[in-house]
Amino acid sequence: MAATVERPLRKDAERNRRRILDAAAELFAERGLGVTLNDIAHHADVGVGTVYRRFPDKDVLIDALFEERVEEMLALAQQALEDPDPWHGLASFLERGLELQARDKGLKQLLLGTPQGCARVGGARERMVPIVTALVARARDAGQLRADIEPGDVAVAQWMLGAVVDYGREVSPELWRRYLRLLLRGMQAAPGPPDAFPVPALTVEQLDELFTSGALTNR
Repeated sequence: MAATVERPLRKDAERNRRRILDAAAELFAERGLGVTLNDIAHHADVGVGTVYRRFPDKDVLIDALFEERVEEMLALAQQALEDPDPWHGLASFLERGLELQARDKGLKQLLLGTPQGCARVGGARERMVPIVTALVARARDAGQLRADIEPGDVAVAQWMLGAVVDYGREVSPELWRRYLRLLLRGMQAAPGPPDAFPVPALTVEQLDELFTSGALTNR
């Protein structure tokens, strides 16, 4: 009888946890890390006490969200490593990781917006590096990736394209796809004839809009 009573409670607890995490992710994306646990409880439509029982302070909640993002990235990397086409695996890992950043406006602040941010990123990097190294080695060994490309080049490419995601978000949300195509072409051992870019370049007016908004000068 005890087991029959406890099982729904465990499901309720997990459901509330999921609602809290989803609400926190939405609010962090909209307002940054300044939101309070009370704000999150209201947005999740749960009691404040429920939030504090699951997450005694905001750092614990941020850690949980960060861990979810890391697990998503690790899953993407593992799927890419299992792709039978080494080049497609590497390219799709970069693309899907950027898609994750593009749909989560709060991701960068979640990564770096607290004193513990650098430690979080360092731990995630340690877990990610072996898989990315294997992705690069596989594509090089297959003759699809330039022989002088190193795993660090992939990391820098992610940082560069992440900046395009952030800067272009309001003016041209898919702009990063143009520069991903450009970078991937430069990384290929034998790129072949160029394909059309999936997204047009920014117009002079759009560039002016970026400068006027301060997106390029305030970072």
